[in-house]
Amino acid sequence: MRDFSSAPPVLQIRALHSHYGPIQALHGIDIDVRQGQLVALVGANGAGKTTLLRAISGVQPVSGGAIAFGDVDITRASPDQRVRAGICQVPEGRQVFGPMSVEDNLRLGAYTRPKTELAGDLERVYALFPVLEEKRLLVAGMLSGGQQQMLAMARALMGHPKLLLLDEPSMGLAPLLIRDIFRIVEGLRDEGITIFLVEQNAHAALAIADVGYVIETGAIVLSGPGPELLGNEQVQSAYLGM
Repeated sequence: MRDFSSAPPVLQIRALHSHYGPIQALHGIDIDVRQGQLVALVGANGAGKTTLLRAISGVQPVSGGAIAFGDVDITRASPDQRVRAGICQVPEGRQVFGPMSVEDNLRLGAYTRPKTELAGDLERVYALFPVLEEKRLLVAGMLSGGQQQMLAMARALMGHPKLLLLDEPSMGLAPLLIRDIFRIVEGLRDEGITIFLVEQNAHAALAIADVGYVIETGAIVLSGPGPELLGNEQVQSAYLGM
């Protein structure tokens, strides 16, 4: 297992609370993501996973606690400021722009980048996802679910993320495609990209995670190295059907 103890923190979440009106959705969340790590947050539907990602992205208000990106407090920063700082999210359900071409979707992902670097950025993501280059002139809505997931990931990578947020990348995909997507995620981590992965498929996520967190009803109930959590009896019973 790789040692990240000396790696600088990229994301630090401390005592984070968030509400939907009178309903409290997050209860004092503490999470650390260090440079180069793949950190997975797993939990059932409605546990607060997507709410936490939305809070990190700045589209969900927080009612207490703090979020630091590097050494900067971004708790009250706008979503646009967070993107420009290097936080890029692959949203749940992919949310590609269906009527637009694959390449135009990718160009949108680079809107904060210098235009002089666009060609090189496209070349890089096409090398990672060759199928997207093959289909670059097709409208994105014609892609399969797995290809749309690759497009959503490639679009985020066009922004040169310092932190890549992945929200349920396996949702709605066949098992073979899920394996492909998680191989890609693991490969991105091995390239040095820092990743915070939110996923209902606990087995797939924890198997590749350097660190895992388990969330239940808006609170972190377990944390530790991903493979160790896979062997935890509580995780096996609640999430792996064992």
